[in-house]
Amino acid sequence: MSIIVKDITKIYGTQKVLDSISFEVHAGEVIGLLGPNGAGKSTLMKIITCFIPPASGEVRVYGYDIFEQSIEVRKKIGYLPENNPLYTDMYVKEFLEFVAGIYKLGGKTRSRIAEMIEITGLQLEQNKKIGALSRGYRQRVGLAQALIHDPEVLILDEPTSGLDPNQILEIRNLIKEVGKQKTVMLSTHIMQEVEAICDRVIIINKGQIVADDSTANLSRKSAGKDIITVEFSTAVDKDKLNTLEGVLSVLNPKENTWIIESDTAGDIREVIFKFAVNNGLTVLSMVKEEQRLEEVFQKLTRN
Repeated sequence: MSIIVKDITKIYGTQKVLDSISFEVHAGEVIGLLGPNGAGKSTLMKIITCFIPPASGEVRVYGYDIFEQSIEVRKKIGYLPENNPLYTDMYVKEFLEFVAGIYKLGGKTRSRIAEMIEITGLQLEQNKKIGALSRGYRQRVGLAQALIHDPEVLILDEPTSGLDPNQILEIRNLIKEVGKQKTVMLSTHIMQEVEAICDRVIIINKGQIVADDSTANLSRKSAGKDIITVEFSTAVDKDKLNTLEGVLSVLNPKENTWIIESDTAGDIREVIFKFAVNNGLTVLSMVKEEQRLEEVFQKLTRN
C-alpha cells in the first residue's frame, strides 16, 4: 500500500474542513481527487505531503508516518501545488540544480536534470529564465522539480489549471506517461481529464468522501441502472423483452431498435444475447450507455 489515510480531520477555527477522511491507495494507481471549491482537496494534499498537520488521524506513505517520519515521507513524494511556486528570476537548469541540491542527489544531479528536461519537453527552454516562460512551460518546470528525486508518489493539485487546450493535452499526456511507473494523485475540475487519466475517483464534498470507485463503476452505481440500445434484424415482441430478468423498462424509438433499462445487479447484455439466440434473432448492434462523470459529480455534490 503506497498511501494510507485513516480518520483524518482538519479544523480551521470553527470550520471542519475534513471530517474523518479514510482511504487507501495501492502502488501504481492513478487517483482523481474531485470536489467543489472548498471541499477540502488541497487541504488533504497538504496533509499527505507534510505541509500542514491534521487535527487528528493518521497518514502513512509507504509505511512512513507523516508525524514521526516526515523527512522519509517527503523523500517518497513529488508535489506540485496549485499555485506552482517557482523562483522566476532563476534559469530553468539553475532552478533544477537548486532542487537537486535540496534532495542531495550528488553525482546524479547532472543526469537527473538532463532526464527531467527530456521527459518534460524543456529542451528549448532550459537556458531561459523561468519568468520568461509561458504558463504551460512553467507547469513543465513544476513537474520536473516534483519528479527530479524519482519519488514513488506524485501529488498534483490542479496541474492543468489556467492552461490552453493544447497545453492541457500536453500536460495530460505527460501525467499519463509518468503514471505508468508511479502512484499519482491529482485534483482537477476537468472531468474529461479524470476520465482520460485516472483508474479511480475519490469525490469529496463538505469535508467527507461521498464516492470512491473506478470511473466506470461510479457511473453505473450512481445511475442505479444500465441503459442498453440494441438493434435486431427483425421485429421483436415488446412483451417478451419486458419479461427478461432485470429489465426495468423498454422503449422502441424506431423500427427494430430498442432502448432497454435494467438494474445493475448483472450485465443485461448476456440476457439479451441468449434471448436473441433462443428466438432466432440476429443482433445487428448493441451499445451500453455510460453516465458521464460530470453528471455523477453534480448529483453527489449538489447542495
